[in-house]
Amino acid sequence: MVPAAKSAATITVRFRTAPKGDVSSVALAAAGPNILADAHPWREFRWRAGQKHYSGTYWSSTVGRHVIYESRLELARLLFADFDMSVRQIVAQPFLLRASIDRKPRKHIPDYLLITDTGPVVIDVKPARRLSDPKVAFTFEWTRELVEARGWRYEVATEPIAVELENLRFLAGYRRDWLFRPELLVQLREKKNLDGSPLADAFKCLPGEPIRHVKSAVLHLLWLQELLIDLSEPLGGRTELRRPA
Repeated sequence: MVPAAKSAATITVRFRTAPKGDVSSVALAAAGPNILADAHPWREFRWRAGQKHYSGTYWSSTVGRHVIYESRLELARLLFADFDMSVRQIVAQPFLLRASIDRKPRKHIPDYLLITDTGPVVIDVKPARRLSDPKVAFTFEWTRELVEARGWRYEVATEPIAVELENLRFLAGYRRDWLFRPELLVQLREKKNLDGSPLADAFKCLPGEPIRHVKSAVLHLLWLQELLIDLSEPLGGRTELRRPA
């Protein structure tokens, strides 16, 4: 057990209200989704020759704008967050958490804050092999203690199941809703026989439409989870579609 901060007043979050500068600070106990939802990434985002991390931006269908990531592992967690229907907001590097732990000042910047239907979720992303590092374990332990004492959830995300990630990477290519004709989506939504249909048959269910358009629209409905598949199995023509219960 990590020694807790002596006083709630010593536990603060600092966050950016603008891309550069404009830093605000509040006690963790007073920080809420309404305050942090529009926070800008704490660290300045940059690329440099020879850097070890794979950084970039991902256009999120959840928030309707780009969200940064600093590694492929962060991008993977970002994909799962964007696909999660309970997530309402995704904030990268949401704040600098500061506390006095064991009589020493500590600070940590989580990778993501998700604002969900069931409350805020603070996420740190780290390869599984790094979790045994004493410094990493200590930081995550005191962060978890403070976040959960606030009544929020805390998650350490490592490598996801490979087949699930590959399926989401593929479906994410169909996440941009403005690319799909509304009338085509309506026709698919009205097709009752898609429940239990193989994916290959669903692509041919509207003979009057170009198959490439139907295929893209079906995959968009899969991203929206208006049609469901077993993500634990490789996606293919025999993949069975289901309607949500």
